Amino acid sequence: MKPRAIRPAASARHAEQHRNTRIGWLRAAVLGANDGIVSTASLVLGVAAAGAEPRTVLLTSVSGLIAGAMSMAAGEFVSVHAQADTENADLARELAELKADPVGEQQELAGIYVGRGLDRPLADKVAAALMVHDAIGAHTRDELGFSPSTAARPTQAALASAASFAGGAALPIGVVLVATPTHLIVWVGVSSLVFLAGLGAVSARVGGANVWTGVWRVAFWGAMAMGVSAGAGALFGVMA
Repeated sequence: MKPRAIRPAASARHAEQHRNTRIGWLRAAVLGANDGIVSTASLVLGVAAAGAEPRTVLLTSVSGLIAGAMSMAAGEFVSVHAQADTENADLARELAELKADPVGEQQELAGIYVGRGLDRPLADKVAAALMVHDAIGAHTRDELGFSPSTAARPTQAALASAASFAGGAALPIGVVLVATPTHLIVWVGVSSLVFLAGLGAVSARVGGANVWTGVWRVAFWGAMAMGVSAGAGALFGVMA
C-alpha cells in the first residue's frame, strides 16, 4: 500500500480578507447616513422648537431629505472626480517619465526599496524584474502610493452618499409621522441618538475599529448638532 502523498505546506493557499477594499464605499455610506440623520433631525427639532405646525415640520423634513441627498451626490461626485483627475495626471506624468528615462526610473524604484530595508544589490534586482514585468504598475504602487482598492470612483461615491443620506434622513422622518405633536421633540431627539449610536456601531464593526469608540463619537457630535439646532429654533420662536 502506497503512502498517501502529503502536499507541501508552501502550496496551500492562504486567503486573507482585508478591510481596505471597503474604504471608498464605507466612507461615503457612513458620511451620508450620519449626515442624513443629523441634519434631518436637527432640522425637525429646530422647526418644531420654533412652534411650527406638524404638517410644516413634515414638509420641511421631506424637503431636507431631497435637497440633502442631491447635495451629497453632487458634492461627492465633484470631490472624488477631482481626486481621480489628480491620480490620472500623476499616472500620465509617470508614463512619460518611464518612456523618457527608463534607466533613471529603475534607479528611482530601487532607491525606494533600499529605503524600505533591502540591500542595494537585491533592490536593483527587484526593480529590474518589476520594470520588465509591469513598470507602470510598480511605480504606481510603490512611488505614487496608488492601488486599485483605494482608487477614486466618483459615480460609486455619489450613489452611495445619496442613497445613504436618504436612508438616514428617512429614520427621523418616520418618527415624525408616528409621534404625537406634544412629544415630537423628545421622540425625534432620543430616537435619532439611538439611530446614530447604531450607525456608529455598525460602521466601526465593518471597518474593524472599536465599537464603543464609534458609538460615542457619532452620538456625541450628533447630540451637539441637534441641541444647537433646537436651541436656535426655540430662540427664534420666542423672538418671532
